[in-house]
Amino acid sequence: MTYCVGLKLDRGLVFMSDTRTNAGVDNISVFRKMFLWERAGERSVTLMTAGNLATTQAVVSLLNERAKPADERGAPSILEAQSMFQVAKLVGETLREVIFEQSGRAGPVADSPFSATLILGGQVQGGEPRLFMIYPEGNFVEASADTPFFQIGETKYGKPILVRAYDPGMSFEDAVKLLMLSFDSTIKANLSVSLPLDLHLYDADSLRTGRVHRIERDDPFYEMISSGWGEALRAAFDKLPAYRLE
Repeated sequence: MTYCVGLKLDRGLVFMSDTRTNAGVDNISVFRKMFLWERAGERSVTLMTAGNLATTQAVVSLLNERAKPADERGAPSILEAQSMFQVAKLVGETLREVIFEQSGRAGPVADSPFSATLILGGQVQGGEPRLFMIYPEGNFVEASADTPFFQIGETKYGKPILVRAYDPGMSFEDAVKLLMLSFDSTIKANLSVSLPLDLHLYDADSLRTGRVHRIERDDPFYEMISSGWGEALRAAFDKLPAYRLE
């Protein structure tokens, strides 16, 4: 399993993904699930993946192949699409193409072993930063004021803190702290999600890859956040009134 989150803020986009993949308790590996493309000054695109590893790797490989110069690829490129909507459309079509080829069927079904879900975000010159979630069928939805963040993978454990604490006007520093808490809750509850974590902070209108960082297992800030959050929860619990039994 995996866990990835994309946040849309007033000042830009924040992406975080874990790196654990597993095919049983005795077959656990580390694979990158965040991928970046840019034409500095013209666009920045970030993709995060969850689902069948062979499927997601094939999608990323195809996108990389099609990002080559036109005379080397012969297919539309996410580096040439005129808007983030068009980028999302190309990524969705690529995902559907890969699933079709791997499954040998006209499209995925609910329990398809080749299923994958993606979070796509970025900005193309002339447009605003945009964030999408792309489904195995190739269709997608866009983040809005009502739905300002997307999660894929093992989503249920990390969602409550996002719902309670997210603020579109928050700083990147607070957003990273919030995501660390969301990931910490997920990691403690599910062995299929684990560090290292990959982070990308995209500044609106920069049109280039922003700050990229890998949070390792021994990261001192993550350890402080994890232990401090546990202590804060226990303290808050102790301050609540006890239930009165009649």
